[in-house]
Amino acid sequence: MSTREAAIAALHARLQTALVTRSPAPLVLRNETVPQRLPSGGLIVLRDGESVEETPILSPLAWAIEHRAEVEVTVGGATPAARHALLDALLVDIAAAITADRTLGGAVEWAQPGAPEFEDVEVEGAAAGRAASVPVALFFTVAGSPLA
Repeated sequence: MSTREAAIAALHARLQTALVTRSPAPLVLRNETVPQRLPSGGLIVLRDGESVEETPILSPLAWAIEHRAEVEVTVGGATPAARHALLDALLVDIAAAITADRTLGGAVEWAQPGAPEFEDVEVEGAAAGRAASVPVALFFTVAGSPLA
């Protein structure tokens, strides 16, 4: 398994583990399409993202990688206030989950959540939803090739 894949898998596992205690718990997926019905606890989809910086380190050859994953959070609710409150609570819990162990169990050297971007979403046959996209920078070093 590549270091990149291990880092993304560790972030996904960390989110699943940290958010399972919420009641109701959000559905945490990786690279899945958004289902037609939003779970009452919200939906979190981790997108693999892309490497945004690859810096070579010479002698011996290694690469310092900054990979940016995206955590998409979508919630529903009967009122705008309920949607805003649930989304805010999930964002706080996501930040706490990442900052509690910034190495994600040793999979990365540092994990840094960024500022969210918000949008209102339409859900077919249901009340409107609220969504946020949170970039998460994953920093790690690999030997030989950025693909390692």
